[in-house]
Amino acid sequence: MPERAQQGAAAQSFLAFDFGTRRTGVASGNTVLGCAQPLRTIAAEGDARFAAIGALLREWQPDALVVGVPRHPDGAPHEQTRRAQRFANQLRGRFGLPVHEVDERYTTTEALAAGAHDADAAAAALILEQHLRALAVVAAPDHAEA
Repeated sequence: MPERAQQGAAAQSFLAFDFGTRRTGVASGNTVLGCAQPLRTIAAEGDARFAAIGALLREWQPDALVVGVPRHPDGAPHEQTRRAQRFANQLRGRFGLPVHEVDERYTTTEALAAGAHDADAAAAALILEQHLRALAVVAAPDHAEA
């Protein structure tokens, strides 16, 4: 699977995670459409969480993963920051896929404000859409030379 990610950014697929100690929201998306959709929330911890993630990886076969990393409003890390980064490292080690970390301040609040039925999965979709927007900016041609 990692070979597909190296073929070019034009068609990459992702699974994104809004990590929580008890629940982890999951979303899918790709660079072709440039949008994300909430999938589900995994209400499990430890090995059971990773077994559920493994099943989703087999089903969706993403090129890479995205993990939301929370921070204080001023950007400073806190305990949940370290937990999310550890989760990202565990995903890298267990599944061998690239993992991108994205600042996820306020995504759950935004998902709840939008009336999401599954706030964790909706937050994961917001995290992934933020990552996809960042990729689009990097991939955009520089019109300043024209």
